[in-house]
Amino acid sequence: MGTSGPKYQRIKDELRAEVARDEYEAGAPFITQNQLRERFQVSSTTAVRALNDLVAEGLLVRRRGQGTFVADAGDRAAAEHSPAHRSGVIACIISGQGPYQSEVLRGIESGCAERGMRLFFSDSAVHMTETGHASHDASLDRQDKALRQAVGDRVDGIILYPVQGTPDPDVLDEIRRLRIPMVLVDRYFPGLAVDAVTADNYDVGYRLTEHLLADGHERIATLWGETQCTSVHDRMTGHKQALRAHDQPLLPQLTALRSYTALSEDERKQLLTDLLGSPEPPTALLCAHGFAVATAAADLASLGIAVPDEIVLAGMDDAGPYDLLPLTSFAARLPAREIGLRAVEQLVTRIAERTAGEDPYRSAEQIVLPVRIRTRESVPVRLRTVAARRP
Repeated sequence: MGTSGPKYQRIKDELRAEVARDEYEAGAPFITQNQLRERFQVSSTTAVRALNDLVAEGLLVRRRGQGTFVADAGDRAAAEHSPAHRSGVIACIISGQGPYQSEVLRGIESGCAERGMRLFFSDSAVHMTETGHASHDASLDRQDKALRQAVGDRVDGIILYPVQGTPDPDVLDEIRRLRIPMVLVDRYFPGLAVDAVTADNYDVGYRLTEHLLADGHERIATLWGETQCTSVHDRMTGHKQALRAHDQPLLPQLTALRSYTALSEDERKQLLTDLLGSPEPPTALLCAHGFAVATAAADLASLGIAVPDEIVLAGMDDAGPYDLLPLTSFAARLPAREIGLRAVEQLVTRIAERTAGEDPYRSAEQIVLPVRIRTRESVPVRLRTVAARRP
């Protein structure tokens, strides 16, 4: 086996060549996952990926309860024209084009490139402001249109980074009826059996809250961007659970699920003024993302409140105009690129199942990837905002 290219791609090339040389009889059992792993000295993940790709390409076929077999010439020709192999194109529909989304997309692009799959990209966000807020209804409409276009283009599969809210159920029903595999990234649809790859958002809320509590901040206010998506709800659940675990009260004014970045500048400043002017003001702001961090820092400075001398900031993900950590005391680092890579891997698995005549939605799975919490002390440069002079 050669030494260039990804391992699983080199395995595929070698196995494909062996089939072409008739080293495996059509209809005969193929090399198993364990045999492949031992022969090429690779992990189970690499072995499964290689086999799934060859099934998706129609070179191999899977028979439930029997195993993997070499497809005969007729099966291969039929596979090339089957619904699961119409275009060789994956539709990728992503909401917004911030740094976090871009890194997820890089992972998706890399995963598709390794497999020789073409990628059709569509941005479902109609308008993204400087605070990272998009028009909700218009973005949902645009997302539904992109999903319909993917169906019309007869794509092999769909990777969707959803906008907040729920897509048109008729669109989802059509995708499922046609058995077009779909994998969600970053968030999921509650109650709908669709594969999803996400960060551990519950852990984001829980661990950041624990760090702030350990740093002496018992009153923590949350500032959100979107409010109608599972990533936000899971983070809020983690935040509240950490407060309960440390015997802290859940104060409605601090744990309200409201969109800070969607407010006008005057409304944001009034909200901060009300919070900081209360009898027990917060000493920390737990911000949804980098856009919320940057906006809060600017608003606080204009109100004459310095960060972190008078109040500290924490960021729940990397979406924003720059690295969060120099301005925040604690920040979550989400596995954005890994989310994209794992989404492609899951989609290829579902495409292979569909090729074998199975329903790719029969056993939807949520893959949850770990997050990393970074602290202010871990970076060489730390920023402080210069507060404007109070009147």
